[in-house]
Amino acid sequence: MIEPTSIDLNLLSVFQEVYRERQISGAARRLGLTQSAVSNALARLRRTFGDELFVRTAHGMQPTPLAQQMAEPIGAAMAQVALALSQRSRFDAATSNRRFTLAMTDVGEVYFMPVLVERCRAAAPHVEIASRRANAPTLKEDMETGRVDLAIGAFEDMSEALFQRQLFRQAFVSMFRKGHPLAQGTVDLARFTQASHLIVEAAHSPYDRINALLEKAGAMANARFRVPHFTAVPYIVSTSDLVVTVPQKLAESAAAPFGLKWIEPPLQLPTLQTNVFWHRRFNHDPGIQWLRGLIADVFAE
Repeated sequence: MIEPTSIDLNLLSVFQEVYRERQISGAARRLGLTQSAVSNALARLRRTFGDELFVRTAHGMQPTPLAQQMAEPIGAAMAQVALALSQRSRFDAATSNRRFTLAMTDVGEVYFMPVLVERCRAAAPHVEIASRRANAPTLKEDMETGRVDLAIGAFEDMSEALFQRQLFRQAFVSMFRKGHPLAQGTVDLARFTQASHLIVEAAHSPYDRINALLEKAGAMANARFRVPHFTAVPYIVSTSDLVVTVPQKLAESAAAPFGLKWIEPPLQLPTLQTNVFWHRRFNHDPGIQWLRGLIADVFAE
C-alpha cells in the first residue's frame, strides 16, 4: 500500500493535468512547467505506482486502466485541497477573467448562447464562455476532468457522479414557412403525413424516439431530405415546402427571423426536459455556483 505521505502533491497535479489534456505539452502549459519537468514527474509517478499510467498513442497520452481508476478519487481529493486553500476567496463576476466551457447540442447553442452573451456582457464583462458539442459517451469524463464545467441539454441516463437541475420542459412542434399550405385550415393527421418532411437524424435520445413516432404515423413516406443536426433547419424550411418537427423553443427563436410558423403536430409526442448538469467534484466551486445560478435565473421555468 502506498502511504499518502510518500506522494508529492505536485505529482498528483501533474497526473491530473496529463489525464485532462492527454498530452505532455498541454499539461505543461496549464501547470506553467517545461515539458521535460512534466515528463520527469510522470516518470516518478510511474515508479511510485508500478504502472505506465499513460501510454503514448496516435490519439495522445491515453490512460491505463489503473490511471482511469485513480482519476476520479485523485481529482476529488485535489478539488477538496483547492477548496480548503481558497476558503477566503470569492468569485467576483464583475472582475473575474475566468473561462467556462459549456457542453450543449447545436440547438442548445442557438437558444442559450445569445442570452448568455448578453448577460455576461453586462454582469461579467471579462468572463469567457466557450461552448463545445456535447458528446454523451464522454461527457462524464469531460466533466470529471474539468474539460467541461457545465452541460445543458436533454441528456438521459447520466452518471450518478453528475448533479442536475431541471430548467424547463418543452413540447415538440412542427415548423414550416408562413406561406406553406399547412398554414391555412385545420391540420389533421392525413394532411400532416402527406406533406413533405425534413428529418433531423439526431441519433441520440430523445430525438431518435421522435423520428420513430413520425415513421409510425406515416410521415416518413414523404421524407426525402435529412440533416444530422438542427442548425441548418430554419434556413432549409424557410425556402422550401418542407415541414420539420423540432423542440418548441427552437421554433420560437427561429419563427420571426426566418418567416416561419409552427403548430402542434396532430400526433402525440413526448415532451423534452432540459437540465443543467455539473460534476459533484465542483459542486462547491464558487465560479461554477455563480454560472449555475445565472443559468437558472435566466432559463429555469
